[in-house]
Amino acid sequence: FYLRPRDVAVYVGAGTVDVGFTGRDLLLDSGAAAIERFPLGFATSTFRFAAQVGTAREIADIEGKRVATSYDVLVGDYLWERGIQAEVVHLDGAVESSVELGVADVVADVVETGSTLRAAGLEVFGEPILTSEAVMIVPRDRELAPGIDVLERRIRGVQTAHRYVLMDYDIPAAKLEEAVAV
Repeated sequence: FYLRPRDVAVYVGAGTVDVGFTGRDLLLDSGAAAIERFPLGFATSTFRFAAQVGTAREIADIEGKRVATSYDVLVGDYLWERGIQAEVVHLDGAVESSVELGVADVVADVVETGSTLRAAGLEVFGEPILTSEAVMIVPRDRELAPGIDVLERRIRGVQTAHRYVLMDYDIPAAKLEEAVAV
C-alpha cells in the first residue's frame, strides 16, 4: 500500500500492515506501537530548536516558553525527558513564522541549511533534537510476519552493493589510463 508517510507507523503499530517504511521522526511522533527494525541510509534530516537571534543558547532557555512544531509528540517527549516545562504548540507547517506572529517563542523543526530560519530572524541553538532518516519499521508487540527476514536481507544486500561497486572492463592494456579517466 502507498500511504502517507505520517500514517505508516499507525498502520504498522495497529498490526494491519506487517512492515513499513517511513522516517524515524514520523515513527517517534506517531506514538504508535511500532519499532524501528533498521535504518535505510537515505532521506536524512536534523531537528533543531531555533529562536530569535540572541534570545536562547541552550535547552534550559526553553523553560516556560511556547515551542511551535509539527512534531508535538516528539518534541514534547524530548523536553519532558530533560525536565524542561514548556508549552508545545502544534502547527502543520511553516513553524518559522510562529515567532514573528506571536504564537510561539521558540520553534522546533527540520533544519537543513538554516536559511529559512535565518530569513525569519531565527537562529539554531542547543544540541540536535534528533537525526532522522528513512527506516524500516515493524509492530512492537508481535512476531515478525513470514518473509520479513528475507525482505530485510535483500534490502541489506542492496545497501551493501551500493557501498561496494566493482566494475569489470575487458580492454587492451594500452587503453587502461583512458578507462580510468572515464
